[in-house]
Amino acid sequence: MNNSVGNTARLIGAGLRALLVLTVLCGVIYPLAVTGIAQVAFGDKANGSEVKDENGQAVGSSLIGQTYSLPKQNPDDPEEAARPDLKWFQPRPSNGLGSNSVNQQYSLILSGATNKSGDNPDLVKLVTDAKDAVIADNSTATYKVRPTDVPADAVTSSGSGLDPNISPQYAKIQVPRVAEQNGLDVKQVEKLVKDNTTGRTLGFMGEPRVNVLELNTALKALTKS
Repeated sequence: MNNSVGNTARLIGAGLRALLVLTVLCGVIYPLAVTGIAQVAFGDKANGSEVKDENGQAVGSSLIGQTYSLPKQNPDDPEEAARPDLKWFQPRPSNGLGSNSVNQQYSLILSGATNKSGDNPDLVKLVTDAKDAVIADNSTATYKVRPTDVPADAVTSSGSGLDPNISPQYAKIQVPRVAEQNGLDVKQVEKLVKDNTTGRTLGFMGEPRVNVLELNTALKALTKS
């Protein structure tokens, strides 16, 4: 009986010591080590890939798209469509994006695609209406957008609905409108787009892209300078 009690006590003691050691090792040392390495080697990514304005304030994440819309005329009307604020570069169309005017607040509404087939009448109408809107919004007195100028990403949403990037082609057709709305020279805005264009990953994967939040943050700083 005594041997049995003693063996049980030793097993319990060994188990408790193992629990203590593994808790310290796996629950304290390992997380601290991984966190420390991440902060030193990948600080920006580890902290959410924050985009900051000229004052050092976080305005969002470069990984999540945002919209740039005017306030609703009737905030209590859920059916009222959001109107784009034309002084900013516009992202891909999506109901999954929250509102943002280059500030510290944005609301995530929904993430997801339409799941409609290419010949779905509703999708065809959405794309057609979006194309008409892109042409109308981005045509100025000195620059007319042709239907053939409108790239696919200007009229279709991404699979997640949260794509933060647009193609350089879509950014390009927005340049004259953004310059006119902000009283800037077209060359200044073209340089902003060029400076915020990222090439293919490793030189061959994916397509060149422009991060809309980073571009609009740079635009905001330019208009204040």
